[in-house]
Amino acid sequence: MQKEFGKIGFILAALGSSIGLGHIWRFPSVAGASGGGAFVLLFLGIAILVGVSMLIAEMLIGQQGKKNVPDSFKEITNNESTPWRFMALTLFAGPITLSFYCVVLGWVLYYLVFVSFNLPTDFVQSGAIFGELLSPKYLAYQIGCFALILFITAYSVVHGIKGIETLNYLLMPLLFVIFFGLLFYAMTLPSFSKSVDFMFKADFSKITPNVIVNAMGQVFFSLSLGAGTMITYASHVDKRQNLASSALFVVIPGIIISIVAGLMIFTFVFQYGSKENVGDGAKLIFVTLSVMFAHLGSVGSILCALLMLGLLFAGISSTISLLEPCIKYLDDKTKYNRSTLTYIVSFVIFLVGIIVIVSMNNKIFDKSLFDWLDWLSANVLLIWGSFFCSIFIGYFVPKESLMKWTSTYFKSKAVFYLWYYSLRILAPVLVIMVFVNKVWFDN
Repeated sequence: MQKEFGKIGFILAALGSSIGLGHIWRFPSVAGASGGGAFVLLFLGIAILVGVSMLIAEMLIGQQGKKNVPDSFKEITNNESTPWRFMALTLFAGPITLSFYCVVLGWVLYYLVFVSFNLPTDFVQSGAIFGELLSPKYLAYQIGCFALILFITAYSVVHGIKGIETLNYLLMPLLFVIFFGLLFYAMTLPSFSKSVDFMFKADFSKITPNVIVNAMGQVFFSLSLGAGTMITYASHVDKRQNLASSALFVVIPGIIISIVAGLMIFTFVFQYGSKENVGDGAKLIFVTLSVMFAHLGSVGSILCALLMLGLLFAGISSTISLLEPCIKYLDDKTKYNRSTLTYIVSFVIFLVGIIVIVSMNNKIFDKSLFDWLDWLSANVLLIWGSFFCSIFIGYFVPKESLMKWTSTYFKSKAVFYLWYYSLRILAPVLVIMVFVNKVWFDN
């Protein structure tokens, strides 16, 4: 079995992990609620300055450790009993996220097959279609789609690095083709200029503490940090690979996809509705845009199908990256083969997913199990996983070692120290701000 990624294969795999539903539906939704251009400007700055730094840190742990997540920390510290071995807890983030993420991809699959060519013409009808999908009437369908998405994920992971690399060689180019095709069509509509103004004309009076926190949260959410994915993927790359350029090749295309998705979606929203039609991620994609596309007749049906196909491609590339870290760890630590481990873990995720689907309309302290798992994943596991990776590199690895490891791509001390102090100061502060905001203020 292939043990290492090729240079391009690693970048595509990391990009596939990074680009998911967070870029395509969460970014426009948060941008719409956070003032448009002001939020976009903050997002870009934080992503380039802090996001890239944190991404390099996680990749560096994997590249230097060359093992699964906890063993990479052991290797770098040269201590089998190091407290950093408890970073194995980050391995729970992927399976927990999959238990609800695959449910959403099931909805995408339903809209691709059954709704794209029979679009609702008003918001009442559109809301009813989405509401019915979540009802017990469609229980068997939801479980079936969940199982199909999970099987595709498991099948790809079973084939290891080669399977992951091959799938991303296919999906990532197709994803960009689809979204740039949608953007080019949006550019022909009169409202495109209004969308551009909203996305890029920054009104600094709209920058509030909440907007700043939203921008930080979007960066963490969209870079696949904290789940052990980047550590695991980077453990399969050559120690001479330039991680700075690799990180930029992950972050910049991710930003581009977010901007393209935002421009495209806001163009359709402004053309046939208003900014008030931009709701949360699920409502925006499944309720609002379905009605917007209906105004375009048969062309709208094709555009809707392409959007759903793009979401499906982005989602599957992310589900694979969420499962891989856990499987690599178990593969290293148990006597069972990779195939058996992958399907056992996937079956457990499937059982949890069934409970999530069945309990969709039941609330526990005002949240469904789906919402609680989403909250736990995004606001606890991923955020704190990325926090401790930054702390480890910034405070516990000797500075001399870091300078040696990064000497081939941090050519000047100024660049090195910009990265180094970003990890030591900016990243931890931003993570704590996001966590406090989410837990105590629930924004």
